[in-house]
Amino acid sequence: MSEATSVLRHLEQDFDQAVTRYLEFLRIPSISTDPAYAGEVRRAGQWLVDQLTGLGFEAALHDTPGHPVLIAHHPGPGGDGPHLLYYGHYDVQPADPLELWDHPPFEPTIVEAERGPRVVARGAVDDKGQVMTFLEAFRGWHTVHGTLPVRITVLIEGEEETGSPSLPDFLKAHRAELKADVAVVTDTNSWDIDTPAITTMLRGMVYVEVTLKGPSRDLHSGMYGGAAINPLNALTRILGQLHDDRGQVQIPGFYDDVVETSKTDLAMWKTLGFDERRFLGEIGLKTSSGEGGRHVLERLWSRPTCDLNGIWGGYTGAGAKTVIAAEASAKLSCRLVAAQDPERIVAGIRSFFEARTPPDCRWEIKLFGQSPGISVATDSPHMGAAKAGLKEIYGRDPVLVGVGGSIPVVGWMQEHLGLESILLGFGLEDDRIHSPNEKFELRCLKNGILSHAAILARMAALGSN
Repeated sequence: MSEATSVLRHLEQDFDQAVTRYLEFLRIPSISTDPAYAGEVRRAGQWLVDQLTGLGFEAALHDTPGHPVLIAHHPGPGGDGPHLLYYGHYDVQPADPLELWDHPPFEPTIVEAERGPRVVARGAVDDKGQVMTFLEAFRGWHTVHGTLPVRITVLIEGEEETGSPSLPDFLKAHRAELKADVAVVTDTNSWDIDTPAITTMLRGMVYVEVTLKGPSRDLHSGMYGGAAINPLNALTRILGQLHDDRGQVQIPGFYDDVVETSKTDLAMWKTLGFDERRFLGEIGLKTSSGEGGRHVLERLWSRPTCDLNGIWGGYTGAGAKTVIAAEASAKLSCRLVAAQDPERIVAGIRSFFEARTPPDCRWEIKLFGQSPGISVATDSPHMGAAKAGLKEIYGRDPVLVGVGGSIPVVGWMQEHLGLESILLGFGLEDDRIHSPNEKFELRCLKNGILSHAAILARMAALGSN
């Protein structure tokens, strides 16, 4: 019996106890956005410190201007073998609206469903359940062999759900302590419950607020309508020029650095069985929208976008008020793909609006955040080990997918630690993250635990870098 086989057997036998520990973790209401829960956020971090210390790690919480960051180290079996950095987060979103939950959000409940039992609770999958997949894999190796097969550093933060404001500076300050060969990020999804996935593309983002300022004060629409510039009229007309009739973004230079998706990738994505009708039907739609002439997955994973997230100005209360507003505003987000420079996109946004400035008006443009898109190498030895470990558990090769959203920590680890990431997770698209009745299938939890255990053995087999 190989070292990994005995660990996998033990993990199967210990799964009920693993679920008990998982439910204990979920009962801690570690809501990072609400200052009233700061003590609970720290308690969740300390719970993880205690768990990791019991598995032979040196673990501690490190204070930041916000919530603490956990760092833990395990030396592995000794020698100069691979060194892995595992990332996750222990904070969760608020549970509101509470009345839409079938059970109290911090009283985790096991519910029988079509695909077997699932746990319903806030944080069930995002990200407490995902963190437990590698924590329990560590426990299996420690219990069976008294050590772990490779050197491991663990980084688990408590501010991910608030945008990780403390993390970039923390990574820079702790760069030496966080040195590793590769990062393993477990905060993504499987393709489906039977098919594992590794995420190889993440979109970045630029987020701005634009305000068009016109008259010196709000105006009576009867006295000034037709004679004075109306910023709301002007802004909405300009915003309508952001896309052409084929859905292409008209910001100057927007596509200059975008690399066309390879024919190989496009062909592979078409074999995944993506059901566009079901995907849209779940949100009450029938027809996809966006850049014309491209498959939905291509638009979601490998093409940049520009979307309005809010428009306001003037009077929006009950009843009528005949006013021409002195200014009008909109929030705008651009999802970026690898090779696009966020700063160039911001400059293009400024150029787009300034070129359309109406007479007697001026723009105020606020930047709220920017991060680059990420493309992960798929041919590295570490990626090969991850693929092999997943196949061992699922009995099929993982699919390589993209994610339309952003995970800023991946770019920050590239920038500040020089680390590439392997993004493998075990959630499903219907897990209702950030929504009432968030859930995690126990089958997914078990597959995640077993997969991480098998991947550790494959990583160890790589030897020293």
